[in-house]
Amino acid sequence: MRKFTHDLIERNIGLMLVLVILTISVGGLVEIVPLFFQKSTTQAVQGVKPYSALQLAGRDVYLREGCYGCHSQMIRPFRAETERYGHYSVAGESVYDHPFQWGSKRTGPDLARVGGRYSDTWHRDHLMDPRAVVPESNMPSYSWLAKANVDAQGIAPRMRAMRTLGVPYTEEEISSSAADVTGKTEMDALIAYLQVLGTAIKNKN
Repeated sequence: MRKFTHDLIERNIGLMLVLVILTISVGGLVEIVPLFFQKSTTQAVQGVKPYSALQLAGRDVYLREGCYGCHSQMIRPFRAETERYGHYSVAGESVYDHPFQWGSKRTGPDLARVGGRYSDTWHRDHLMDPRAVVPESNMPSYSWLAKANVDAQGIAPRMRAMRTLGVPYTEEEISSSAADVTGKTEMDALIAYLQVLGTAIKNKN
């Protein structure tokens, strides 16, 4: 009988593939499944509320423009991180985010606690011409957002989609969503989204 050795695995690609899949599956189950039963990862922390219609529209702009490619929204629990950005991120802050925006790349600073740090005017100036506010910035201008209006008719279906994913929007909030964003620009929406990021934890502390 042929002895089962590491050499046998390396020479049999089919067997190696099966064992790799088995190992990843077991590891994934052990790491991921328990999270579905922990309140700290499935329930919103105190003060976290679903995004308003305008904030949700702003989040859509954030995703569409690929802001997550340069900005993370996850502060690690290390001194260098918390001294610069504030309280470390907790899972309960992101229960209404589908998908979450934790990210890992920081060409620009982390935005997890940017809410309330700057005025609306600062954000508007920064989006219009980043280097006018931060001379060393390599962020592109997003001036066209000030000319594009939010799609008022499209916000209610988005909110209903979020509700199917567990976000507790009421029918009243959904039915009034079009009126809430009518006349607002995509820049208004993006600023509204940025201004709410991390405020629950910041206000709690």
